[in-house]
Amino acid sequence: MNKFTNTIITGLAALMPFAAFADSSDPIVIPIHNWSSQIVMSNVVGQIFEKNGNNVEYVTTDSQAVYESVRMGDVTLEMEVWEGAFGASFRAALEKGGLHDVGDHNAVTREDWWYPMWTKDACPGLPSWEALNDCAALFATAETGSKGRYLDGPVDWLKHGQERVAALGMNFQVVNAGSAAALWAAIGAAEADKSPIVVFNWTPNFAEAVWPGEFVEFPVWVEGCDKDPAVGPNPSALYDCGNPANGYLKKAAWDGMKDKWPDAYATLANISFTNPQIAEMARMVDIDEMEPEEAASAWLEANEAVWKEW
Repeated sequence: MNKFTNTIITGLAALMPFAAFADSSDPIVIPIHNWSSQIVMSNVVGQIFEKNGNNVEYVTTDSQAVYESVRMGDVTLEMEVWEGAFGASFRAALEKGGLHDVGDHNAVTREDWWYPMWTKDACPGLPSWEALNDCAALFATAETGSKGRYLDGPVDWLKHGQERVAALGMNFQVVNAGSAAALWAAIGAAEADKSPIVVFNWTPNFAEAVWPGEFVEFPVWVEGCDKDPAVGPNPSALYDCGNPANGYLKKAAWDGMKDKWPDAYATLANISFTNPQIAEMARMVDIDEMEPEEAASAWLEANEAVWKEW
């Protein structure tokens, strides 16, 4: 073997590990849920992957069942694991194996009962939950009779509003909105004549810039409130406390992603959105009425210095 041939073989051997670990041409499957920030964020990440040469597929998936889908490899990742809404489903999937925590976003989350500030004018004891309950008649509708109406999120978000009402003995009836858009429509309708209203809301979210408001302050969240009746003020009930006031927003991925799409996985690990960035994504759809794919492209164009670092 001559020196020239030996040099070629050595060079090829050096390149082989990189070739062996190139991203698969199979599509990275990204789930889509039923709130704007998650849809836009998922499209932002998908478009970043596509810019890097990956194939991407989007599938509409239940926001609780998605963790089982990630665990089984039917979808590849989840961009918005909210502690309050999806922490239990996420932890259950972690315990079974097949998916893992890819780290937190910079964003800090809160999800709970919420009201616009004009409601406090009618019920000045707010944000106390006891004061809210004393004012329950202000929130009554034809649908709820003498009870106040609490407009909760869609059923699949599993916010346990009814369990909390029962655990704390509140004079409220829980009504589930069909979508996030239905929540915004209800707040907008109440704004016209400043009718008192209490709904499920969350941050980061565009709504806090449109309708200044506050979260209701329930008994402080303690680990186990959702699993052990002895935790919380009612010793015979679960969910007798609020949601975490400083919740995480995580990313999750199928265990096989890091081996099948190592470059895309490295990008996913670096991605970290902030509260203002997530609120901006939601605003583009819910206020500016852009399509999610269009909003994602616009966000990428306006924030190139952010995402290229990832």
